[in-house]
Amino acid sequence: MKLERAFTRRNFISKSAVATAGTVITSSLAADPAEKAEVLKVGLVGCGGRGTGACRQALQADSGTRLVAMADMFSDRLDGSLERLLAIPAVSERISVPADKRFVGFDAFDQLLASGVDVVLLATPPHFRPVHIEKAINAGVHVFAEKPVAVDGPGIRSVLASCKLAKKKKLSVVSGLCLRHSYGLQELVHRLHDGAIGDLLSLQANDYRGSIWYKERQPDWTDMHYQMRNWYYYSWLSGDFNVEQHVHFLDVCSWAKGAYPIKAVGMGGRHVRTEKKYGNIFDHHSIVYEYADGAKLYSNTRQMKGCKSNMSAEIQGSAGRARFSERRNGVTIDAKGKDLWVYRGEGNDVYQTEHDELFASIRSGKPINNGEYMAKSTLLAIMGRMATYTGQEITWDMALNSKEVLGPEKHEWGPAPAVRIAMPGLTKFI
Repeated sequence: MKLERAFTRRNFISKSAVATAGTVITSSLAADPAEKAEVLKVGLVGCGGRGTGACRQALQADSGTRLVAMADMFSDRLDGSLERLLAIPAVSERISVPADKRFVGFDAFDQLLASGVDVVLLATPPHFRPVHIEKAINAGVHVFAEKPVAVDGPGIRSVLASCKLAKKKKLSVVSGLCLRHSYGLQELVHRLHDGAIGDLLSLQANDYRGSIWYKERQPDWTDMHYQMRNWYYYSWLSGDFNVEQHVHFLDVCSWAKGAYPIKAVGMGGRHVRTEKKYGNIFDHHSIVYEYADGAKLYSNTRQMKGCKSNMSAEIQGSAGRARFSERRNGVTIDAKGKDLWVYRGEGNDVYQTEHDELFASIRSGKPINNGEYMAKSTLLAIMGRMATYTGQEITWDMALNSKEVLGPEKHEWGPAPAVRIAMPGLTKFI
């Protein structure tokens, strides 16, 4: 997502608690101002495009950061990421990752954690996020966790428990739900909470986009290699795209509403993306979520080539409506009896801002903890997927307490989890 939206810096600082809900920091780096110049050793986990970008932003956020270790499933991805980072003049001098600090394979994260880091940037496929967060917090390490943070109910419960522990240990946990860091969107939500359009009656989250990448199978790849290279197309790895990508706008809507829905019903399927190479995820989802007060959230997603794109959120209130989209001047409020309000304040790079806030919290000893909303917004997306996969009404409690574990019992190169495509009406809720 290419979002550089705004709200004034003064307002951002005064309202950052609304956007981030804070808790965070390590005991060794927290309270003593004399230690503020201490180097923060960063470990990158997941060296794809998003992980590489997050690492650049982390290094730009604090002049005392050093990239000292990297981990990925594949050596070519790790090497390519390191090469791209070293080519960035602004950060290259603070990168020192010798060969013995480049970890590859299913145990790469454990090796990176044992190598001695202060902060981890978690950007692997979402399936691995719960266990990585748990291990990092247990080790006393600060966390940046890309969205989403799980693919199933047990994963969400794990993340909630880990983030509760992080609060006790005063460790920072910052989420990759980057729209919460948009200055313009923060101002919009602040105005909505102040009653700018009255009671919020209905919300709409749209995510219509085209096709995405695919990696052709190579002769030496096992089934697990193939699925890991094409992780997006397998629900056990990505959660399906309603979870992996649409979580952004679902998060925005429930942030604006100030609550999470209590139930969902929907439909979805594979209309265009039907070939075997597309794994078992759907290519469209349409879900109606309902809040406790009867308000509805209408969620629509589609990934089909040649179709109109639309990534936006719209909110209808008793006294007007609000809209957020990626385009310029796309943050608006149209309240009854008032002139159209369009946000034209300071712009910001939301990806950079989330790292600025993370490292500032570590230096100041004022930890940030995004654990609750990053877990609950991910669960919101999972609940929707459960509704589209089963064809049944799924409640919040059903999704949270689900016993369904999507991933394998053990990870090893060779066989991969069976590819089962959900059939609404036949697929059972577990």
